[in-house]
Amino acid sequence: MTDKVGFIGTGIMGLPMALNLMRAGYPVWVFARTEEKAMPLIQAGATLCGSPRQVTEHADVVITIVGDTPDVEQIVLGDQGVIEAAAPGKVLVDMTTSSAASTRDLATRLAEKGMDMLDAPVSGGDIGAREGTLSIMVGGDAAVFHRVQPLLAAMGENIVLVGDHGAGQVAKACNQLLVAQHMYATAEALLLAKAAGVDPGRVREALLGGFAASRVLDFHGQRMLERNFAPGFKAKLHKKDMRIALETMRDCHLDLHGTKLAAEGIDMTVDSGFGELDTTALLQVLESRNQLKLS
Repeated sequence: MTDKVGFIGTGIMGLPMALNLMRAGYPVWVFARTEEKAMPLIQAGATLCGSPRQVTEHADVVITIVGDTPDVEQIVLGDQGVIEAAAPGKVLVDMTTSSAASTRDLATRLAEKGMDMLDAPVSGGDIGAREGTLSIMVGGDAAVFHRVQPLLAAMGENIVLVGDHGAGQVAKACNQLLVAQHMYATAEALLLAKAAGVDPGRVREALLGGFAASRVLDFHGQRMLERNFAPGFKAKLHKKDMRIALETMRDCHLDLHGTKLAAEGIDMTVDSGFGELDTTALLQVLESRNQLKLS
């Protein structure tokens, strides 16, 4: 029997993810705060609902991928929220990057109504969302994970049950601090090559053959060279993710200097007016600081 899927969140990531579920044969009920954003799903055959509660009434598995922790809490606990239709046998899969502590609290409150929850944040950007190749980091009960794994496989390829509730969010915080530091280092390396009078494109090509190689240097390094700052993942969202990484760092009583430095760079990117652009726009902040353009 095919699970009926509820989907809440139709942004850059959510829309193509929901379309991939429909292509895989899942019937979808959708709620969007801005209904126009859900129109491609409606046109593809999804059913529009008026609230998260209505989505949950129809669905076996409800997927959420929205902006931030307060958005998830409002969708789940607010008026006409998911929890009002929570029942045994239903599952909430939250794919938002949000707080691990909030995730654990929501899982506990839904469990009181008999509804299971997984936290399953993703990595791979808009390209991974469109191509169904996302990396999905999951926290929660193993039996629930195995139940929804075929559904997750319609949206991603590298799907790992990391641990109990909140573990997926911790893994995503680790992911985002790594990406941020790689992004910062890539921009600095290319600018250093330029300042030294060496072709940064050739330097990138050479580095891709050694230990410095990374997907960030490969993909985002090329975007920097091309000055392509169109949002695959908006800097303002990366700023939010780094705030969560820093909160996790402090909760664990750690002092991670690289994480703090990368978060500062992304903060400056947003504060410079580039929040709606891709995080690669941090290159422009470094260019301004050093009075040097990469290309």
